[in-house]
Formats: sequence, C-alpha cells, structure tokens
Amino acid sequence: MQYPDNPFTHALRAKQKQLGLWVSLSSAFAAEVTAPAGFDWALIDMEHSPNDYFSTLGQMQAFAATGTTTIVRPEWNDPVMVKRLLDLGARGLLFPMINTVAEAEAAVAATRYPPRGLRGFSGATRANSFGRIPDYLSRVEEETTVLLQLETRSAIEQAEAVADVDGVHGIFFGPADIAADIGKLGKPLDTEVWDLIRPCAQRLMAKGMPVGTLVNDAAFAAQLLNEGFTFVACGTDTTLLARATDALLSNVRSKLK
Repeated sequence: MQYPDNPFTHALRAKQKQLGLWVSLSSAFAAEVTAPAGFDWALIDMEHSPNDYFSTLGQMQAFAATGTTTIVRPEWNDPVMVKRLLDLGARGLLFPMINTVAEAEAAVAATRYPPRGLRGFSGATRANSFGRIPDYLSRVEEETTVLLQLETRSAIEQAEAVADVDGVHGIFFGPADIAADIGKLGKPLDTEVWDLIRPCAQRLMAKGMPVGTLVNDAAFAAQLLNEGFTFVACGTDTTLLARATDALLSNVRSKLK
C-alpha cells in the first residue's frame, strides 16, 4: 500500500479552480448528506463549531468515500492539536489568525517531522493505515496541504512575507474577521473589506501563490474564481440548512388561507 496523492495539493500547484464547502454541523451523518455533492474540498471547522477529534474523524470518514478532499481548521496554531489531526489522517490544515512570519513558520513546522519541523512521531496511526503505508514518512510532507488564514489589516500588510515561508500552499482570506478588524463587524461583503483583500490577492497571485476564501454567495464565489482565486468555499452547511428551512416555512405559510 502506497501513500495516495492529495488531489487538492496538486490542484493548487496547478492553479486549478477548486470549489469548496464549509462544514460546521459537527455530524458524520450530516457529512454523508453533503459529501456526494462533489465539491473539490470541504473544510471541517473546529474553530467556530462544536467539533472534537471524534466528530472530525467521523466527517473525514464520510468524505473519504468521495473525491472531496477534507481540510481541517484547528482551533488555533497549536502543534499538539496539529499532531493529533495529522495522525487522524487530515489531508490538509487551515491555520487561523496568522499575523506574522513567525506564526507562519510555526504552523508549517507543526506539520513536519524533525529535523525540518517538530511533529511528534507515532508508527501506527490512521494516517499511515496503522503502519501499513511504507512511504508515508517520505511523502506526507509533500502531500499535506498547508493553508494560512489572514484575518486582520496587519496580516494583509505582511501577506507577501508570510506567503514566502517555505511549505505554504495557499493563503486564505477571512473576510468576516477582516471586516471586524476595520470596523465593519458583520459586513464581510462590504466594499471596503474587498478593497483591502483584492489588491493583496492580486500581488500574491502574481507571485504564484494560490489564494482562497469563503463567501456565502454563489455569484460572488464564481466572480472571485474568475478573477484568479484558486480555492473558494461557496457556502456553509449551517447557512444552507438555515436558509432552506426558513424558505420552506415561509413558502408554506404564504399559501395558507
């Protein structure tokens, strides 16, 4: 048994457009509902949802039967959490609230074994099929997607230096937190927010660095991909469920006599 390629890592390197789904319902059963849809990637969120290691594992197992690559966002840039998620078989990680080069370097180091990093070693994990994958140690660094999330004006100002850190596969803009940071709390699609993000994204793209984001607006997601963004999540499972149930109830009530 050989360690499989990570299609998302290779797609980013090839600058192939990747459509994603944000997964926050913290349920393997719910993940099985969304997994067959065929998104290129799905973000399992541990930062802003009640996910724990077991619920994250169950969702990764649900998506494993599909062509969708699961990326996990840990609660923080914590090497212990990163170690455990990689041992569970996470194919990629999105590190939240990266503001400096040093934080970017620490994130990458947490995903790598010594001497290139500080990830602890275990010989039999789900990631290496419990010791059955002989080339795991030689290939995991190459295949694991490392994404860094910029969420403040200060982070945007340092984006190019952060992107130059060896081992970074993509830069992700968090418009909701950027909005909050510039006094636009609750307005992630505000023009002022995107007037900050877009020029930075263009500079990173010119350097060859893939950029991505999350927007709960299908038309805007497509627009960003057409502008050169490589990976964009175009919806969240929680928002989709909320909108659908609200619309259903409103539709039925409107027809009552």
